[in-house]
Amino acid sequence: MSGWSRRTFVAAAGAAVALPLAALGSEVGAADVAKAYVDAWNAHDAEAVAAFLAAEAVYFDAARDNPVQGREAIATEVVASLMTAVPDLSWEMLGEPIAQGEMVAFQWRMSGTNSGDWWDGNSTSNQRFMLLGASVLRIAGGLIHSHADYYDALGLYRQLGWIEG
Repeated sequence: MSGWSRRTFVAAAGAAVALPLAALGSEVGAADVAKAYVDAWNAHDAEAVAAFLAAEAVYFDAARDNPVQGREAIATEVVASLMTAVPDLSWEMLGEPIAQGEMVAFQWRMSGTNSGDWWDGNSTSNQRFMLLGASVLRIAGGLIHSHADYYDALGLYRQLGWIEG
């Protein structure tokens, strides 16, 4: 990353008001942004996660009816909500991300214990889960403009005991 360690990059992301990610420009490639974004999630730092998002970012989740639009809405409805529902959340990138221009894709494993209410109204299950999925991000100017997650939502709901089968 041309002098930037992933840790330094995440620290810079947390101070987004003072140093916007876009100011890092060509110093950081799209795959590096994706890795640092996952690191911010694993640090359970909602502000650092939100700092990676463009103001007009869009988040698509396979389990939601409609995409969530805008940094503030994503920070509240997705990031803070998931961190509340799964305080021990672990999001592991499996292998290196695949980057082509502004697009980055990677497979992941997410795990944790659901010890808080879920975003969709499901109550706490106190069950552990492990989920495999894939994300596709569009990153421009050091910021994420779109984030799409694809995974087996039905399998997740089964693990959490919300449905049988």
